[in-house]
Amino acid sequence: MLQDWIEWAPRLSPGLLISLRLTGLCLLIGLPFGLLLAVIGESRFVPVRLISFLVVEVGRGAPALVLLYIMYFGLPEAGITLTAFVTAVISMVWTTGAYSSELFRAGLAAVPRGQREAALTSGLNGWTGFQHIVLPQAMRISVPPLASLAVTIFQASSLAFVIAVPELMSKAYELGSITFEYLSVFGLTAAMYAAVTLIVLGLVRLVERRLNRHV
Repeated sequence: MLQDWIEWAPRLSPGLLISLRLTGLCLLIGLPFGLLLAVIGESRFVPVRLISFLVVEVGRGAPALVLLYIMYFGLPEAGITLTAFVTAVISMVWTTGAYSSELFRAGLAAVPRGQREAALTSGLNGWTGFQHIVLPQAMRISVPPLASLAVTIFQASSLAFVIAVPELMSKAYELGSITFEYLSVFGLTAAMYAAVTLIVLGLVRLVERRLNRHV
């Protein structure tokens, strides 16, 4: 089996790269989107809060696969045609933003009220105080759960297989249909997912230690 894995790994690596690219784009766009949703969710204006609430609740309540199907099969009926990869990015960005917004909101809520009052006393009000006092502390609190979310999004990228995005799962199924050794092929696929996950979690541990040194 090990010899097969060595032979198959180069054939699966292009799919892994696409999975990483898809995940990277989802996090790059989805996390700032989630932070925006968390911030406007605390707005004094009811219509703005309502929009944030609806976006978050639909993104969290609807399975990622359902959002993927809605985007891929529903948008063409409205005259909007996107490539499979772009469709996957948009649907997963929605999911990423919805879930990360709750993590950011919890992080912001965990910042002691005294810190906000200290910022106001120091003349750092509005966006300035939020940017320099509140947000850094909230980010430090939010790093561990956001890392878990990043891993989840990476694993969920396999859902893009259903709309023919040539990511890792798609390449694995293609290889399995050629070799008929599905157990070994999907075992290698699982090992590749696990390897990336462990690397990411290791990097997150390093980031956490660096952040804790500055507490």
